[in-house]
Amino acid sequence: MPARKRRRFDHIAPLTLMLALVPASAFSQGAGLGAAGELVDPDVLRVCADPSNMPFSDENGKGFESKLAELVAEKTGRKSVAYTWFPMVTGFVRNTLGANRCDIIMGYAQGDELVQNTNAYYRSTYVLVYKKGGSLDGVETIEDPKLAGKRVGIVQSTPPASNMAKADLMKTAKVYPLMVDTRFAPSMAEVMLKDLQSDYIDAAILWGPMAGYYIKESGTNLTAIPLLKEKTGSRMSYRITMGVRPSDQEWKRLLNKVIKENQAEINRILLDYNVPLVDEQDRPITQ
Repeated sequence: MPARKRRRFDHIAPLTLMLALVPASAFSQGAGLGAAGELVDPDVLRVCADPSNMPFSDENGKGFESKLAELVAEKTGRKSVAYTWFPMVTGFVRNTLGANRCDIIMGYAQGDELVQNTNAYYRSTYVLVYKKGGSLDGVETIEDPKLAGKRVGIVQSTPPASNMAKADLMKTAKVYPLMVDTRFAPSMAEVMLKDLQSDYIDAAILWGPMAGYYIKESGTNLTAIPLLKEKTGSRMSYRITMGVRPSDQEWKRLLNKVIKENQAEINRILLDYNVPLVDEQDRPITQ
């Protein structure tokens, strides 16, 4: 998750009885067990999140998942949003959602067995980043011969790494660590793009939401090419969901309803952060 994949997927939220069938005004019951004994808070959206994982989450509320949490809280009748902060490292789910300290992870890759996934609310892809106007202009795949011998930055153990190995690019690659506690060290996306700007590397491969955000923040002459044309190796695009406990079926149904009814607003939030969105046919979503 994706990068998230990389190291990135983080955050969490709450609920009650017959959620999908009851109007939002009915959700103002006292806190306690939700539908069928689900441990979802009916009044507060309890989110599990990394305290320093931009552009996803941040203690100061700057991340797009905070904007999404506010939307979910409003649409499910919650009075407020509260966070359980924990770094996106090994043990994140166990110490947050699994410990019933919160009720929703706002961004989680579809298919991971540690959580129950809602329907996907966006689909994004890994991207290849390089300077505009250079020798790599026009490169759209990891297999492109123009990348031979180039210093390509890659995060350890992410899906593009296997594709790079097949393309014989790892000999000259610059490998960055997968697990980083960004409370104490900068994001690898930020580090890689600075290395690219300084010509320490020739290109970088990153999870799209991270690359898009940091490219926009830097205002530099970089381009991000979605890796959607790979002929072999690992897939580069992934669906992102909200993660809940396996027992919280009614909560999941309510969240699916919120996603379906508010997809346009969700897209707007993501696009404001320069997240590269693609549909199921790999076509760019721009609005």
